[in-house]
Amino acid sequence: MDVRDFDFDLPPELIAQEPSAERGGSRLLVLRRSSGALEHASFAALPALLQPGDLLVVNNTRVFPARLLGRRVPSGGAVECLLVADLGDDQWEALVHPGQKLKPGAEMIFEGPLTLHGEVLERRFHGRRVVRLWTGGGRSVSDAVDAIGHIPLPPYIKRADRAEDRDRYQTVFARPRGSVAAPTAGLHFTQGLLTALRDRGVEVAEITLHVGYGTFQPVRVERVEDHRLEPEQYEIDEAAASALTAALAARRRIVAVGTTTTRTLEAVAARHDGTIVAGRGWADLFIYPGYDFRVVSGLVTNFHLPQSSLLMLVSAFAGREAVLEAYRQAVEARYRFYSYGDGMLIL
Repeated sequence: MDVRDFDFDLPPELIAQEPSAERGGSRLLVLRRSSGALEHASFAALPALLQPGDLLVVNNTRVFPARLLGRRVPSGGAVECLLVADLGDDQWEALVHPGQKLKPGAEMIFEGPLTLHGEVLERRFHGRRVVRLWTGGGRSVSDAVDAIGHIPLPPYIKRADRAEDRDRYQTVFARPRGSVAAPTAGLHFTQGLLTALRDRGVEVAEITLHVGYGTFQPVRVERVEDHRLEPEQYEIDEAAASALTAALAARRRIVAVGTTTTRTLEAVAARHDGTIVAGRGWADLFIYPGYDFRVVSGLVTNFHLPQSSLLMLVSAFAGREAVLEAYRQAVEARYRFYSYGDGMLIL
């Protein structure tokens, strides 16, 4: 399968640079898998579009301010460090810039309300480094990162992060800290909408998948089958596992909020003969057309990049031709794309 089969034309002005004026105020494009029919709605209409007995599953990961801006020691040159993966003992895999000048032994300092020191320990593939961080002031590294770090907005948002992004680039159900990117389909939800869903008879369950930098990585191969996803850590607690098991047994519809939730549920089911069990682990399941979904029967998602693994997952769920036609009509109707953009419901 050719990666170019998942391309489409997107005017740059449709890439949302700001969230909607109010959380939950986005538009919603509804795609019916059985017929390919499309409906235009608002995200606030989601409760009416779902049915009593549906199980809605959300990803409750919390984005942390993983982007550090500072200077090199002793030269004083500007340095940027994006924390990608926690390796333990205050060591991180990170993307650093300028990479060529930050070799093992190079030191950095990041200043603000708290001060954070860093040292490059080793080089890794694709410009990554292992860095050691410390504060020297009795405060934890995580406290310092939270105090001086910047929200790592996606590279297609062409502006600096602002204080309000700490709230808007975070779901209302975010709890465990660990993601460098938001599960963006969840950004549309408000507490009021969650209450309306429960009043409708829709059950809501939470799982966790800490989204890594791999979500931004382009597909660098020509054949879809040759692409690989980076592993991301997940956790499913007993309550969520029980809710999912009951829904599967009763053949109730399970609606995943986002591609991260979808990949987690399907990865766990693939390892456990179609069942969902509580626990934590690492998920690297790459879903593309031809995949047989075992858990998810409905999907809430945003609009994704051309030729991306996320678009391939959505195409696996609803059919490539139907999804590309939906995207064509979304462009024509001036929907807003990507992380801060509008939503899509596939049933």
